[in-house]
Amino acid sequence: MNTLPELNYVQPFLALPKPLYSQVMPQGLSNPRLVIGSASTAGLLGLDVNTLEQADSLQLISGQGVLNTWQPIAMKYTGHQFGQYNPQLGDGRGLLLAQVQHRGSVWDMHLKGAGSTPYSRQGDGRAVLRSSIREFLGSEALAALGIPTTRALCVVDSDTPVYREQAESGAMLMRVSASHIRFGHFEFCSFGKQPQLLQTLCDFVIEQHYPQLIEHEHKYLEFYKHTVHKTASLMAQWQSIGFAHGVMNTDNMSILGETFDFGPFAFLDDYEAGFICNHSDYQGRYAFNRQPNIARWNLSVLAQALLPLIDKEQLVEQLEGFDEVFAAHYFAIMNNKFGLLAPHDVHQPFIEQSLVMLETCKLDYCVFFRQLSDIHEPQVHTYIRNLCLDIRAFDDWYEQYQQTLRRDGQADHEQARASRKQRMNLVNPKYILRNYLAQNAIAAAQQGDYSLVQTLHKVLLNPFDEQPEFSEYANLPPDWGKKLEISCSS
Repeated sequence: MNTLPELNYVQPFLALPKPLYSQVMPQGLSNPRLVIGSASTAGLLGLDVNTLEQADSLQLISGQGVLNTWQPIAMKYTGHQFGQYNPQLGDGRGLLLAQVQHRGSVWDMHLKGAGSTPYSRQGDGRAVLRSSIREFLGSEALAALGIPTTRALCVVDSDTPVYREQAESGAMLMRVSASHIRFGHFEFCSFGKQPQLLQTLCDFVIEQHYPQLIEHEHKYLEFYKHTVHKTASLMAQWQSIGFAHGVMNTDNMSILGETFDFGPFAFLDDYEAGFICNHSDYQGRYAFNRQPNIARWNLSVLAQALLPLIDKEQLVEQLEGFDEVFAAHYFAIMNNKFGLLAPHDVHQPFIEQSLVMLETCKLDYCVFFRQLSDIHEPQVHTYIRNLCLDIRAFDDWYEQYQQTLRRDGQADHEQARASRKQRMNLVNPKYILRNYLAQNAIAAAQQGDYSLVQTLHKVLLNPFDEQPEFSEYANLPPDWGKKLEISCSS
């Protein structure tokens, strides 16, 4: 394992035309302190995570200096924000420092909170400790759940004041990803009437991420098809795990179908189909149950941007496949969550009715599914039933579930139940990043105690394991923790 200066750096993005980026140096933080580092993310880079605490490494990850092998840039892009096109976007508080080649993969290293850039729009370009901790924990939690996401290498705290609603500690987060290219990059090229720049960008993405398409007769269409399918699959995973992103603007959509730009995100507590996690989303545009449709809308915007390169009818045909891909992935996952074996389309009506029951009964989404594998046990059955706001609705559903299992050909004996429980506990996590847990960790960190952040990270690395020593983190949230308001600056 290596230190930061010893990694194998490249910067292929610099080969692209200058309108796509500006070269910018980071603005360092004062008295930097390492809050936390991710060993699993460091492993992607071939980096020894323990070296991040060294003085020379702290200088680099706090923006106090750069390596000669780094060539920091701020990317230029545009995008649709809450449905309205905004041409004045770009990396306003983050810099792509370089890319690391390791074991056949290439990873972006992106320093978030590195200060102002030409795209900051009068902002200070800083990040605060609370938002940095939330992104670190959120991205690492999703990765452990098996959901495509950008990663987080580390968080640095400092004495640099940053002013939001009040003075807060400035922080930096090192984000790691296969790509930081967004739908908004293509909007910038196309809507800015730069077709050659658009083609150059598409060729770059294909060369970097889909080399098998380089000689394909319809390489741009195939690239779009991959994006549609990956995005549909990601939405299926978000919905199945109960993850609400909060700000699905097109500039927050990864071209690789990864969870990107963590702002006011949340995992569901009580199941609520129309849950809104962003208190600035007054119209509910990005409500939980609207996420798949918003993703499809965003893909239509991307299709419009690609019109100079691809026939409209072909783009429409690929976009129309979104719903089928999403449904196939989503109901297959939900089938597994309920422990069912027959093809997912057989059980789709039951799954949809089950979600209605969860909302009617105000049941906690994570706790319900984790306990579901033992619901035949009287103690567990009584526990879940007593949580229900509408007990009759639950009793009717439970009878239907038993009938569904019988029609599914699952025997009702101890061995069959044990086998089903094992399957279900591999897809139904015991631990998720609840907002109140993140808030408790943030509050401690703001007082200089990073231990709760580190403990919570450790728990979330193994979300499907029992971890009895950490069972308190699987408890139902307190009432105050269910309605925490999270904003884009959080």
